[in-house]
Amino acid sequence: MLLGIALAPGAIAADITDVGFIDQADLANLPVFVNANGALAADKAKLDAQFNAQLRRVRSDAQRQQLAMQFQQQYTDRQREIVGPLFQRAQMAIAAVASTRNLSIVVDKRIVIYGGQDVTKDVEAVFSSSQAIQPPAATPPPSSIGFVDQTVLDGIPKVQSANNQMNQFESTQRQIYAAKMAQAHSDSDKRAILADYNKTVSDKQDQLLKPLVDQTKSATSDVARKKGLILVVDRADVIYGGTDITTDVQNEIGK
Repeated sequence: MLLGIALAPGAIAADITDVGFIDQADLANLPVFVNANGALAADKAKLDAQFNAQLRRVRSDAQRQQLAMQFQQQYTDRQREIVGPLFQRAQMAIAAVASTRNLSIVVDKRIVIYGGQDVTKDVEAVFSSSQAIQPPAATPPPSSIGFVDQTVLDGIPKVQSANNQMNQFESTQRQIYAAKMAQAHSDSDKRAILADYNKTVSDKQDQLLKPLVDQTKSATSDVARKKGLILVVDRADVIYGGTDITTDVQNEIGK
């Protein structure tokens, strides 16, 4: 994504006691998730076989697209049916543990370098219990950790335009440099062509994308300071809680 550079997560400070983290890979290895994913994979294999069989009878691109959409919807429905309830229970378990520990945010373990509370085992214990999980009575307390949804920022018109221009430029350059590679007479010639291609693309990125990345960093910093936040991470790394500043950053960029 374009804005990943601007919003790269940092370490969670050791003295922030209201920050928890979960090892989602460990959670996904619970037998119930493994079995569900196995069942889903088996269903997908069947759907793929049916799709390929029906695809042989298709005569137009429009029919092919319609068929693909039909099978994708069937897979999505099965995914929602098989895995959906497990994700919902996991979210309730996370909320319950966060409420008990008075956590304002729970993030993915991958972004934590130091500090925070590991609540993985607590969440797994609540999730795996035979008891119904009661939703917490209150919303999470205000957090000094903010987050931004990069997919929303990527949808800002001028960001979309820059990304589209960059994608088109790269596509054109790949064709140009593929022709040059085909005419190269030695490995050293190929290396020189590849280096020239990389520089051409990098220079275009600096021209098209860097100003937006810099603007996003500045907007995020400004909003974070106004709200008294000590850290801003990507929405994808937040599992529970946190302070959403996406709209504020979006408005700043749009000025």
